[in-house]
Amino acid sequence: MTKFNFEPYLPALPEELSDGVKSGLNHWINQVKTQQFNVNFNESLRQSFPKVWCCSEFVAESCTRKPELLIDLIDSGDLESRYDKQAYQNKLASLAIADETELMTQLRQLRRREMVRIAWRDLAGWAELSETLMDLSLLADGCIQFALEFLYRQACELRGTPLLSDGSPQQIVVLGMGKLGAYELNYSSDIDLIFAFPEEGTLPDRKETSYSEFFTRLCQKLVKVLDDITVDGFVFRTDIRLRPFGDSGAVIMSFDGMESYYLTQAREWERYAMIKARQVAGDFKTGEQLMAMLKPFVYRRYLDYGAFEELRSLKAQITQELKRKDRMENVKLGPGGIREIEFIGQAFQLIRGGTEKALQTRGILDVLGILGNLNLLPPADAEQLSESYRFLRRVENHIQQYQDRQCHDLPTSDNARRILAYSMSCSGWDGFKAELDKVRTSVHAAFDQVFAVSKQAEMDKLSQKIWALTGDDNELCESLAEYGFQNTGETLIALKNFKTSAALRRMTTKGAGVIDRLMPQLLESVQVADNPDETLLRLVKLFEAVAGRNVYLSLLAENPDALNQLIRLASASSWICDYLALYPILFDELLDTRRLYEPLKRNDLNKQLNDLIKNIEIEDLEQLMIVLRQFKHLNVLRVAAADIMGAIPLMVVSDYLTYIAESIVDKVVERTWLMLTEKHGLPPGTSYESINFGIIGFGKLGGIELGYGSDLDLVFLYDCPDGNAMTNGEKPLSCAQFYGRLGLKIRHILDTKLLSGVLYEVDMRLRPSGDSGLLVTHIGIYEDYLKNQAWTWEHQALVRGRFITGDQGIKGLYEGIRHRILSLSRDTEKLKTEVREMREKMRTALDTKEVNKFDLKQSKGGIADIEFIVQFGVLACSAQYETLTTYTDNVRLLEGLADQGFISQIEAQTLKTAYCTYRDTGHKQVLQGDKALIDESGVEEMKKQVEAIWQRVMQTTDN
Repeated sequence: MTKFNFEPYLPALPEELSDGVKSGLNHWINQVKTQQFNVNFNESLRQSFPKVWCCSEFVAESCTRKPELLIDLIDSGDLESRYDKQAYQNKLASLAIADETELMTQLRQLRRREMVRIAWRDLAGWAELSETLMDLSLLADGCIQFALEFLYRQACELRGTPLLSDGSPQQIVVLGMGKLGAYELNYSSDIDLIFAFPEEGTLPDRKETSYSEFFTRLCQKLVKVLDDITVDGFVFRTDIRLRPFGDSGAVIMSFDGMESYYLTQAREWERYAMIKARQVAGDFKTGEQLMAMLKPFVYRRYLDYGAFEELRSLKAQITQELKRKDRMENVKLGPGGIREIEFIGQAFQLIRGGTEKALQTRGILDVLGILGNLNLLPPADAEQLSESYRFLRRVENHIQQYQDRQCHDLPTSDNARRILAYSMSCSGWDGFKAELDKVRTSVHAAFDQVFAVSKQAEMDKLSQKIWALTGDDNELCESLAEYGFQNTGETLIALKNFKTSAALRRMTTKGAGVIDRLMPQLLESVQVADNPDETLLRLVKLFEAVAGRNVYLSLLAENPDALNQLIRLASASSWICDYLALYPILFDELLDTRRLYEPLKRNDLNKQLNDLIKNIEIEDLEQLMIVLRQFKHLNVLRVAAADIMGAIPLMVVSDYLTYIAESIVDKVVERTWLMLTEKHGLPPGTSYESINFGIIGFGKLGGIELGYGSDLDLVFLYDCPDGNAMTNGEKPLSCAQFYGRLGLKIRHILDTKLLSGVLYEVDMRLRPSGDSGLLVTHIGIYEDYLKNQAWTWEHQALVRGRFITGDQGIKGLYEGIRHRILSLSRDTEKLKTEVREMREKMRTALDTKEVNKFDLKQSKGGIADIEFIVQFGVLACSAQYETLTTYTDNVRLLEGLADQGFISQIEAQTLKTAYCTYRDTGHKQVLQGDKALIDESGVEEMKKQVEAIWQRVMQTTDN
């Protein structure tokens, strides 16, 4: 005979609750005894009874009304066991169902049994929150799938089976939204479902029923089976209002209809709703197609900062409704509640999910962890939000477990409050409320920080007045003067022109709202610039250029730090504004100042580029070209930002810009080799590591002296004993054809113009015979050409010819050729004449005609004169001093020429100083959007010194 002895455990209950629990337990004991059930208690089970009976009327009533329910849970071991993912499917599969009525009855009975088990394990402390949420979600999944399969079989037997175009049976796809989709279902939650089917068609029945009609009836029956309340209760309250067009829309849509709706008509909040969408029932194979189809709607390929405003607006509407109904003590929707945590996570998903694939996940705890790992939220904040979420979800479940009611409001009666506090292991209501308020305060502070809720209310009234153009021009100019503007009349005209511009007139209402929030912030913040008028003009021009993509303006409106960084950069450089106008995807870089002003070194660039392209299919040339351009623009911006702020010196600027180009060219060669060998096979004597191909860089690339906007002077070389030998693939080519196509594809990737621009303009005129020569040259032919046909200026170019990427064997052969050619014995006087004449031709064609202006490169005493001195020195002296062929950059070559006595150490220092000064000035001119043309007076002394060295070295008497 079972011993029902709960007395030792009753003292743990709050005194005010003890009598009621004792009475309820006695009632259950009498029912068990009356029906002569034998209960197999263990100590842990016996200890759990009083707390569970106290905290859940639903459990107590269910077990008392049907004692066999609890007896079965105990005897089967289910009550004290953790289910695996197949448990519910197995239990459902064991049901014997004859008709729809029996289906409804047995599902409801199963649901009650399992809900008792889930609540018991939660309240007894046997289950973690993750288990509770997963069990509730899997129970719903199982019930939906089981009911759908039964109803589908019935419908097909009655009317026939819908078919796909390939003749196979067609089933619907059921999407679970919200918490069901994320495996986060709360205890007494409803379930939000959306239905879809793959293809339209007609059944061969008498009425020629359309597939849409067939599936509509099926879905309506499924909702009825799940949602209708009978004597046995319900399975799950089912809501299908999240479907396209809501209540006025079709119950189910075809995949084509779904795609059309979500990509053209869906509202912004529907993106938020779709983040957690998961297929929970139906045909899972076609469901994958549907989810892939909907992904571009949810996760944009760009950074969508407009999501902040959308979610802020939605949260404000919810809060307003709660205030109206006097329901601010709502743990889900109220301040600091569950929804605010979800909004924080989902805001980042909507904004960054398209570019940060890790964020394309459903569970909010997973999302918070990722945000912390990526430092998008401070890791400590992410962890605190996760702990707060767990606490609030437990509170929510315990509120609902009491009576199996969908409720999120804190209880108001003293008794219900005591029960909730006890269920959360708190000593009383005051202690529980203090802990809850601490959690909610922390969550709401994090929400405010992320969404900057109060920012609009705090905005300076004067700046709003200026942007609204409230008042006459004199008043507005006075207001502008208060913000530090000097040329107030010109600035006011610029603001008026911007406000009435075609770009702003074309903006949507949403976009106009963003600009109305952003411009007052700009007016307030730009006063910190040394040149506020000029900075504002530059930024207005930039905003006008990107007005059609208001996501970027949203980024600035939502992130004051990003706006301030932009103001700093725009104040120092007009080029930065032009660059961002061309490539607005770079706006996101303004958010991370640490990253913005720290350009990556060569190894880090290679790693970043590998990470960016590793998941791009070999044959997806277009995506490769897009990502390469994004990589270049991103890293050039970092170099420019660091340059503008003085964080790196001139020589390092060129180093970084050269590293970027080298990383790109290296990766382009690697990918094009894989593309071609996949199609045509390998040339004889090559492998995937040894490709017998190399690229030589000349000019600024070869000299490690790239500037902003520099083109690439390249020569392609290959080595193959027999140019007619064939590759070993399915579509073989001769070696000469193969390497020719390799060169064409490399050049195509580098200099084809896309919407995101070109990677680099490529100049290949330094190859043998220039533009009329073959694009890719055999290395033996290359050496013969340099020995026997090349002009002196081509030997000059070779001084800065440097191996960039490719096969190490080619590198060795090329460097041997370069050394031999540069070291040839030459007639010094003849060489001097040819170099001097070439320089004169260049100067005549390219030097400025403006009086008192100095062209940094082409004027007398400029960069070109220094470069020609170096080239002449190397060609004249390398036969005697072979170490002069070691380097390709002008600074180290000047040092080498001084060491060999070609020029004095003082002359070398003078030329190095002038060369670096000219280049530094040239960089600054570019960053200001100006040509490499300056007032001659600013460099007059330096120019004379360079001219004097030129005249001595080249033995001229020109003026």
